[in-house]
Amino acid sequence: MIYKDILSGKLKPGQKLVVAELKERYNVGASPIREALVQLSWNKYVKLEPQKGCWVASISLDELKELFESLRTISQVLLAKAIANGNENWELNVLTSFHKLSKIELKDAELEKLREWEDRYTHFHNALLEGAKSPIMYQFYQDISNQITRYRHLNNNPQVISETYAQYLEEHETMMKFTLSRDSEQATKHLNNHYSKAIDLISGYFSA
Repeated sequence: MIYKDILSGKLKPGQKLVVAELKERYNVGASPIREALVQLSWNKYVKLEPQKGCWVASISLDELKELFESLRTISQVLLAKAIANGNENWELNVLTSFHKLSKIELKDAELEKLREWEDRYTHFHNALLEGAKSPIMYQFYQDISNQITRYRHLNNNPQVISETYAQYLEEHETMMKFTLSRDSEQATKHLNNHYSKAIDLISGYFSA
């Protein structure tokens, strides 16, 4: 629960996390709260200082850029491997996940629709890369992607995203087509271009 609220931005970067307040918020005991905070500190979602307390981990533009650089590197390797190794079930999953993504319309800039679109966006990217059959590398990708989710939610402007929705959907359709045609060079190129645009969009949080 704490983890989800950190990813969604309900718990803000730098926010003090007090066990008594979290107990009331989540209606659970102190021990589970403390255990969760320790685990989250291991994964760098929480900063824990003995005798001082703990806070939601801070964010920075430099960290965002490093996260995207890491995501870009791992994703391109995974996508190339998925194209080489993916079977018919993988192809069907890619097609299905894109179809679901394309059914979300963001014309009205509704936050609820934006949340649903983000879930389907994540599922599509996961579907692309799962065919790599490299579970350890895929877990690294998931960890980095979840860290980036924190940044994306902080700069969620439904109006801006709805204005770029058609372009985003076209980019993903292009990625899908090159992926399913087994064109690794073009698929990874378009994935790389997509990440470049994504970091420009999310970076707007730091210049707002």
